[in-house]
Parts: sequence; C-alpha cells; structure tokens
Amino acid sequence: MSKEKNYDDIIHLPHFVSKNRPHMSEYDRAAQFAPFAALTGYGETIKEAERWTDSFKELSETEKEILDMKLSILLDHVQEMPEISILYFVPDDKKQGGAYIQKMIRVRKIDIQKKAILSMEKEEFEIKMIRDLNGSLFDHYLQLI
Repeated sequence: MSKEKNYDDIIHLPHFVSKNRPHMSEYDRAAQFAPFAALTGYGETIKEAERWTDSFKELSETEKEILDMKLSILLDHVQEMPEISILYFVPDDKKQGGAYIQKMIRVRKIDIQKKAILSMEKEEFEIKMIRDLNGSLFDHYLQLI
C-alpha cells in the first residue's frame, strides 16, 4: 500500500485553523524543537570568565614624584579650570581587576578632603586611582626639570 493511498481520506481536506487560539509564528513553532538551556546562565558565565581585565599597577617612586609634581601644578592653576588628559583605573564590578581609561576633562576643583579631582562634567577621580596627568599646563613646568 502506497503512502498516498494511506491518507486519501484526509489529504485534500483544508488545513485546520483554530477559532480560539491565534496562529503561531514560524519562529515560535521552530522554538518548540530547539534545544533548551539546561544550565541557565552558563553561557553568560563563560563570556564573563573570558572577559579580560587589567590589574592595578602600583606607581614606582619616580612615577609618584612626577604625579605629585603634576598635582601640585594643577592645584596652583585649578582656578583657571584647565583641560587635562587623565589616565585612571576603574575597578571592575564583577571580577578582580579593572580597566585603565584615559579621557580629557576640564578640572573644576581638587577636593583635599576626598583626595579627588572633580571635573566640570561632575565626575570624581580618586587620586589613588590616577596613573598619569597630561596637558599643556604641565609641559612648560616639566621642561624646566
């Protein structure tokens, strides 16, 4: 018996359409047969483990002296609201380490109590997290050294 003859009684009937349920999209129909994630969040955990972070590097004594000089220069000129480039460390929220970020800022204030540089953009940079400061403000003074 051929397959066609097996279904002769129903092969030409119209496709059933439910009056109570909306038509399911092809995407949803396919999803019924897709493998499910038995370990929820496992993929995200793997991606997070693969994500690279920098470690915080302590400054050498020479680097500390240069940064101290730059901070002193900045303190003397803070009322001018100078534009500088700041390289600072941002700790990662999810794992050990973080990232060094460099950006241009306009200095508003140096808060001695908080030990931080405050920018016109209302950002706060802890001095202990700053790796370097650069800009035309420092160029003149550092050439004299």
